[in-house]
Amino acid sequence: MARRDDAIAENAPGELFVDSSCIDCDLCRQIAPAVFSRTRRGRFSGQSYVAHQPAGDADRHRALMALVTCPTSSIGTIRKLDTRAAAASLPEPVDAAMLPHVLFCGYASAASYGAASWLVRRPDGNVLVDSPRWSAALADRLEALGGVRTMLLTHRDDVADHEQWRERFRCERVIHEADTSPGTRGCERILEGADEIPLAPDLLVIPVPGHTRGSIALLHGDALFSGDHVWAADDQRSLECGRDVCWYSWPEQRRSVERLAAHAFTWVLPGHGRRFRAASHAAMRGELLRLVASM
Repeated sequence: MARRDDAIAENAPGELFVDSSCIDCDLCRQIAPAVFSRTRRGRFSGQSYVAHQPAGDADRHRALMALVTCPTSSIGTIRKLDTRAAAASLPEPVDAAMLPHVLFCGYASAASYGAASWLVRRPDGNVLVDSPRWSAALADRLEALGGVRTMLLTHRDDVADHEQWRERFRCERVIHEADTSPGTRGCERILEGADEIPLAPDLLVIPVPGHTRGSIALLHGDALFSGDHVWAADDQRSLECGRDVCWYSWPEQRRSVERLAAHAFTWVLPGHGRRFRAASHAAMRGELLRLVASM
C-alpha cells in the first residue's frame, strides 16, 4: 500500500499520489499519460509521479487502471476509492480497431520488474505472453474470454506467477531451454536451438538471443511480442534496445534484431518499454535496419 508520508515531492496536490517505492516501470505513464509523468531523480534514474490530478471521470478511470496495474502498489489515494470498474477494464484491447484480439493484461508483477503481459485471443486457444501478477479477479476475466491454452515465456526475467496461472488454466508453458531455471524447468514445452519454431500456423517463435541467451519473440499475424529484446522509445516514434540491460551478448542482440527484419509485421508489443506501430511492413523493416545500424 502506498504511503502518503513517503509521497514523491513532485506530486500535484490532490487525491492521487505516488510514493518512493515506485520502480519506474512506466506502465502508469502509458495507461494514464494525462495524469502521470516522470521525475529524473529518486531511487532509480527516475520515478513516476502525479503531474496533474484527473480532470474528469475518464482521466480518473485511467488513473485507477494504473493503480490496479502498478506492480509495487506505489500509487495511492487520500481516501479509499472504488477501483472495481477500473479493474474490470482489464485486460484491455491494444487497439480496438486495428488489433482487437490482442489485449494488455495489466496487473504487473514486481517479480518481473513491472513487465507487461499480453493475451492473444484465437479460435484454437488463447495465448498468454509472459506472466501477469496472480489475481483471481483477472483469472476470472481471462476465463470469460476463453481461458488460456498456452503461456509463452519470452525469457527468464518475466515468468512471475507462471505456476499459479498454470494451476488455474492447465495451460502449456513454453520457454527456451537456455533460459530455464529451477522455477521453470517443469514447463511443459522447452524449446531448443536457434531455429524458428511454429507452435501453430499462426504462431511463430523466433529465438532472439541477446538480452538473455534464451530470449524468444512470438510472431502472431501483424504483431510481434518482443519480451525485453526491442521496444519503442518514449515518444514511440522509433525502436530501441539497451546495451545497459543486455545480460548475454550485444553482438548477438544486434544479429537478432536484424533477423526480425525478414518478417512482416507492423506492431511491436514488448515486456518493458513502449509499444511501437509502423505504418507498413516496409516501414517496420526500415526501422529495424536503422536500429541495427545504430547498434
